[in-house]
Amino acid sequence: MSTSEDESGGEVLGGSFWEAGNYRRTVKRIDDGNRLCNELVSCFQERAKIEKSYSQQLADWSRKWRSAVEKGPQYGTLEKAWHAFLSAADKLSEIHLELRNLLSGEDNEKVRAWQRDAFHKQMIGGFKETKEAEDGFRKAQKPWVKKLKDVEAAKKSYHTARKDEKTAQTRENHAKADVSMSQEQLRKLQERVERCTQEVEKDKDRYEKALEELNRYNPRYMEDMEQVFESCQEQEQRRLRFFKEVLLNIHKHLNLSTNERFHALYRDLYQGIIVADDQEDLKWWRNTHGPGMSMNWPQFEEWSPETQRPISRKEKNSKNVGEVTLTSIVPARDGDSHTTVPQQQRQGFSYRDDEAFYATLTDVPFPTNGGKDNASEWSDDESPKKYIEGPEEEEATKVVGVRVRALYNYTGQEADELSFNAGEELLKISEEDEQGWCKGRLDTGRVGLYPANYVQVINS
Repeated sequence: MSTSEDESGGEVLGGSFWEAGNYRRTVKRIDDGNRLCNELVSCFQERAKIEKSYSQQLADWSRKWRSAVEKGPQYGTLEKAWHAFLSAADKLSEIHLELRNLLSGEDNEKVRAWQRDAFHKQMIGGFKETKEAEDGFRKAQKPWVKKLKDVEAAKKSYHTARKDEKTAQTRENHAKADVSMSQEQLRKLQERVERCTQEVEKDKDRYEKALEELNRYNPRYMEDMEQVFESCQEQEQRRLRFFKEVLLNIHKHLNLSTNERFHALYRDLYQGIIVADDQEDLKWWRNTHGPGMSMNWPQFEEWSPETQRPISRKEKNSKNVGEVTLTSIVPARDGDSHTTVPQQQRQGFSYRDDEAFYATLTDVPFPTNGGKDNASEWSDDESPKKYIEGPEEEEATKVVGVRVRALYNYTGQEADELSFNAGEELLKISEEDEQGWCKGRLDTGRVGLYPANYVQVINS
């Protein structure tokens, strides 16, 4: 029988099922069912590893870029939209991690449990179900095989007898044509032909009877084989249906289109992008870093002795943004009224070159009133004192710098800002202010401001 393909796509091997021993293909299918359980588990265990790896990559990607976006120059509602993608990635990572747990846990255990119930190992090896099928087929086929062997033996004897008969007839014909052949020899050849003919008839009769007996047993043989085969079919049907159920469950888990959390994730992401408003972002920038910022324009300030009191660097550095420091307070006397100098105050604004302002202040003698020095009205702590810069003050002006490395390229936008490239090192000589700026010095000696989040400290 030639090899072909059946309707289900499976290969049809040569030889009929009814032939002796060909039932073993059906028996082997039981062992194949157990092997297929293992392969099904292995297949989707690998898929579970892929889901876990994808989940981890999403989480790492989100963590990396969340930090980059937070420290980067993007701002406003568009920054929130950008963060929406990272939040969506975190949620998607959780979904795929749960999918991995379902594949490697629930689905895997379900197959293993069914496999334990369907296939029972024997102490001597193999499975109980395989042995039962093998024994059933062998028992059903044994009587038929015995009769088949009788038929084959009778057939062989008959064919041998026919061959001998044909040989005897040929010799007889040759002898008749040979004039040198004696009558006695011719008679013996004729007797040989007759004996062969009798043997042929006898063997033919035996052959036909054996074949007739085999044919009478065929229905019983087919019934017994069908019974064992149907038992195997039922077992295979359970396996096929179970596998289909497992594959449908896996499909349900993998089909994220039916997952409400998956849909909600992308709905939230869409809303996070839609709310981005360029007009709102531009307005925020205008009010925070542009012409919309408040400004304390320079105003006329009356001179007073109190302006001579020096403000140490420690006091200047300890000022908080938005604090008001009064430097022109004159003690009020009875009947006297003094107007304080207007204070320059702006949230988030400070003069960067205040050292030059204090350097212009010089010591002048205190005015007198009726022979009295105004200093008599002050306590020792309050009275203005002449500022003499000593060694301690010189040490206070010295700043111990910290080496930092640039993370990104930066081009200064103002004259007092530094420009540098990513990887370049510089010296940080002041702490970060509330606006996120630090003062630093390049290796070239240039001193200026730079954004604090553009560098990182070099670990010693």
